[in-house]
Amino acid sequence: MIGLYHDREIETMDKEALSALQLLRYKKTVADALKTPFYKKRLSNVGLESAEDLRSLADIKNIPFTTKEDLREAYPFGLMAVDKEEVVRMHASSGTTGTPTVIYQTQRDLDRWTDLTTRSLVSVGCHKGDIFQNMMTYGLFTGGMGLHYGAEKLGMMVIPVSSGNTKRQFQLMKDFGTTVVHATPSYMLYLYSKMEEFGYKLSDFKLKKALVGAEPHSEEIRKKIENLFGIDAYNSYGLSEMNGPSVAFECDQKSGMHLWEDSYYMEIVNEKTLEEVPDGETGELILSILIRTATPILRYRTRDLTSIIPGPCSCGRISRRISRIKGRTDDMLIINGVNVFPSQIEEVIMKMPEIGTNYRIVVKKNGLLDKLIVQTEVGPSIFSDDARDMNALKRRIIDNLRASITISPVVELHEPGVLPVQEGKAIRVVDERGESK
Repeated sequence: MIGLYHDREIETMDKEALSALQLLRYKKTVADALKTPFYKKRLSNVGLESAEDLRSLADIKNIPFTTKEDLREAYPFGLMAVDKEEVVRMHASSGTTGTPTVIYQTQRDLDRWTDLTTRSLVSVGCHKGDIFQNMMTYGLFTGGMGLHYGAEKLGMMVIPVSSGNTKRQFQLMKDFGTTVVHATPSYMLYLYSKMEEFGYKLSDFKLKKALVGAEPHSEEIRKKIENLFGIDAYNSYGLSEMNGPSVAFECDQKSGMHLWEDSYYMEIVNEKTLEEVPDGETGELILSILIRTATPILRYRTRDLTSIIPGPCSCGRISRRISRIKGRTDDMLIINGVNVFPSQIEEVIMKMPEIGTNYRIVVKKNGLLDKLIVQTEVGPSIFSDDARDMNALKRRIIDNLRASITISPVVELHEPGVLPVQEGKAIRVVDERGESK
């Protein structure tokens, strides 16, 4: 559907005008970065003493990459480019694996982020009059607050319930006629599995759309959510280092996520050589933020694997689209020398109608070798005490997985509700050879 825009001028500008805007904003970001101790030293080392030394977008390749480790070393104030008095908010990663990564925002930074989240909501058909129930965690995590302000700016009524308390989620959805929810894909599946237990049915709700993000998921998961609830589900992408939600968002065409290139400069590189890859080829997403003064970040290695979808989108927007996140460079499992991404396993098992809404991948040591175990719940109508039926289903799962990942895993079938559930981001991989992912 062409014509549904929040800012038509920006969203449909021609490529030449977009490139000029990117260069202008990148120069401003470099000027801000040079005010920080971290970037002043790093950029000076490659001959960038002022923003005017960046003469074209091609010069961006001379800027060193920034990593999560760099952000942790700069903690707490090494990347603050403004006086503390100008900062009105900070967000931080959980820090469960080390020192947190911190971003700061001025009021203008927040306003520009809010405008971007409003644009994202409009792109999937949200409008004033929608009831928006935000099931994402609020607080230092950016997921909840990001879309909250964009939804308010659009004129939606926002229910800031945050994550968890599933019974209350259902009650609010019914009592207030929620039409749009924002949640992780795993929590959407969990919601459905608990609906009957809490005494609700689909006809109790007016739900039309689910905005899902915060964890990679397959097209099969999206289809399962849509089929179970009878709604449209839209994929989105964000990370706290780049503000949070609305770095990239699907439009109503559901043909990839538009990465908002007026606000983020995108590169896709080979994760080993760090050379740029052609459109359509999977690589690591590199991002520079162009709309934040307080914490400028240049050429950030997201570790997320994706590709640029060639060609324009039928919606008319100029920003290029990226495919759904395949996984992370640091999430890849090496099983007896074979590279396996959890997303490959999810894609296979979620195509099988017998499989329920929850699964887990466990990796153990079996002597000197690795042992891959796929634990999955099966639908209540499928689970049987008949060993022959269960063994036949196991064999089909093993055969399907072997065709995809070349490995024959151990498959464990469980009744619905047996496997652990997280109400935030799902923990799909437990690697007992090292840390959980």
